Amino acid sequence: MALKSDRTRTILQVVLAILIAGLAYLLYYSITAPYEAIEREQQLTEEVRNRMIDIRTALNRYERDSTTFPDSLDMLMTHIERDTELVENRDSLFLTSFELDSMFYSPRSGEPFVYTLSDTGRVVSYLLESPDSDDQIGTLEGDPTRVNVASWE
Repeated sequence: MALKSDRTRTILQVVLAILIAGLAYLLYYSITAPYEAIEREQQLTEEVRNRMIDIRTALNRYERDSTTFPDSLDMLMTHIERDTELVENRDSLFLTSFELDSMFYSPRSGEPFVYTLSDTGRVVSYLLESPDSDDQIGTLEGDPTRVNVASWE
């Protein structure tokens, strides 16, 4: 009789140990999964902003060379490809790895950044917007103090 009781007790202990391990895993997962999602979202936001800052850097180089901003991001890409000094110094000028093919696209969705040039006022300005968020650099209002300012700065 004691033998049967010991066997039942051992089986019950094994079942409870498995149940405890399963619940511990669920608890761990329920804590870490949302945290990892938030970290990934913050990383993507930082990547988007770094690419936008790199585009701003290239836009300023274009303006320095041409005395105006380009009409489109395609014109900027062509300028970057032709500017040997820019390509040679890319590691010191750009925050992200210099991949010209992906530079003008949001890492979050793969959509291109939206670039608009305003050359109708006394001050030529541009607006560079992220397709996935409210992040933007510049203004279309002609305010010279906002020409190269990012919305998150």
